[in-house]
Amino acid sequence: MSLFFEGIQIGLVLAIMTGPIFFALLHVSVEEGLAAGMMVGAGIWISDLLFILGVSFGMSYAMDISEGGDFTLGVGILGGIILMAFGLGTALKKPEHLVFEVGEAKRHSSWFSLWLKGFLINTINPFTFIFWLGIASNVVVKNALTWRQTSLFFGGIMATVILTDFLKVYLSKEIRQFLQYKHLVWLRYLSGGALVLFGIALIVRVLFL
Repeated sequence: MSLFFEGIQIGLVLAIMTGPIFFALLHVSVEEGLAAGMMVGAGIWISDLLFILGVSFGMSYAMDISEGGDFTLGVGILGGIILMAFGLGTALKKPEHLVFEVGEAKRHSSWFSLWLKGFLINTINPFTFIFWLGIASNVVVKNALTWRQTSLFFGGIMATVILTDFLKVYLSKEIRQFLQYKHLVWLRYLSGGALVLFGIALIVRVLFL
């Protein structure tokens, strides 16, 4: 079980990191409610799970991809553009279609679009792939873990990520009752602006760093 707890520790580190995922969960949960926020989270978790399976079953191929500069550059630029597009769409589209009621959030996006938003924001970042590859190579391969041990380790990470994301979504939904309509607009500006900045930072990082 020690590997499971090691996974929990890494999951907690991921939980306190602030990135585009955090802002996506925040604004969706406040504006559209708990279920909508969880659907965005589901997209993120499926993306992480696919990365985990990819680096676990195709380590040598994954290493070849990560060492190719064209992969990081191409995906980084594309990912940055998509993040900026998400950010501009969030900031410029004011929630005028919502009838604001104190303490109540109403879903106006389709379940699939919410899931896809979470999936894309997590997947288009090449450093998500590099992160999971680094974890797999430095823990799984280095320690020659068995399949059962690998499952315990990654299970600890994912269980922690899912639980902490749920808490973020729940707390975001709960603060809804203290907000007025103008606060929703400000939140959209904040979330959208953050996504744009993360997109720019991603492009700069792959181009110059």
